[in-house]
Amino acid sequence: MDGDADGRLHVLDPAADLEAFLIAAAAPAWRAKAVRRWLVAGRAESFADMTDLPRDLRQRLESRYRIWTTTVAAHKTTEDGTEKLLLELADGQRIECVLLRDGARRTVCISSQVGCAMGCVFCASGIDGVVRNLTTGEILEQLLRLARLLPEGERLSHLVVMGMGEPLANLDRLLPALAVARDPDCLGISQRRITISTVGLPTAIDRLVEVDAGYNLAVSLHAADDELRTRLVPVNKAIGLDAILAAADRYWEASGRRLTFEYVLLRGVNDTPADATTLARRLAGRAALVNVIPYNTVAGMPWQEPSRQAIERFLGVLLEQGVNVQVRRRKGARIDAACGQLRRLAAARSPSPPSS
Repeated sequence: MDGDADGRLHVLDPAADLEAFLIAAAAPAWRAKAVRRWLVAGRAESFADMTDLPRDLRQRLESRYRIWTTTVAAHKTTEDGTEKLLLELADGQRIECVLLRDGARRTVCISSQVGCAMGCVFCASGIDGVVRNLTTGEILEQLLRLARLLPEGERLSHLVVMGMGEPLANLDRLLPALAVARDPDCLGISQRRITISTVGLPTAIDRLVEVDAGYNLAVSLHAADDELRTRLVPVNKAIGLDAILAAADRYWEASGRRLTFEYVLLRGVNDTPADATTLARRLAGRAALVNVIPYNTVAGMPWQEPSRQAIERFLGVLLEQGVNVQVRRRKGARIDAACGQLRRLAAARSPSPPSS
């Protein structure tokens, strides 16, 4: 069970077993719905704010549970409506989460780990490796923080687990968090509007099939041949594209949900027409969407954004080959919204938090 330094659990963490606590406190179990409603719709900042609960119960909840285990270390906004939070955890580690506004959509992108062990060479999240998994409560708290950035009457509509970390390496804590996020008494985000992004861990993808295949799955390819992909995503050496694509196919067969394959375009590395042709051949016959992501330049790293002409040529080849493709629009570039950027900048300006 994941507790905080003072022994209290996050009130939304399923391991906290709020219903059992209420029964033991001689309070009806339905009070749990009231607590969750206060946190989401009522935006309560403390148990004391939950004024329709008996005072002694609020005090007992306060002694047992925590609502907030993080503090906001930085909050950045940009004119397109994107907002990014750098959250400091109880142990001094830091993570990032983002709110994106697009028409009526209110999408949040959250982290699943402190750092990342996958080693993608162009990603700021994994430069220092992985420190630890986030707890279920820490994952959920990102959602609470981001939901509070919305005005009254608006709610989160889409959830993407695409921030810091490899989500499938932390399924034991992620899946319970997503179950709470889907709960109509909590955030009520439709399962069909939740996407899990992964570099491709076949065993974990198969586990996802077994326990709950209703989420959207996005596989980060970034290259269509093993030699180049291993250069960009070192963990690929121990797995290989064939195994990843086979696992993705099994997920599609179980879920019926269209697969998404993400491809970050790096200037002069994987953005040629030949690269696009290889990618189209790899994905031939699959009901899939290729999400092309022009690289978001990170200070201090050697990779560069591709030219507009290179992007157009790459897309043209994919379209000619009948690939369903879209280009991710750049949002939040001015607030260091690429994974790990804000955390790196903050770390450069202050002493590093302890590694646990």
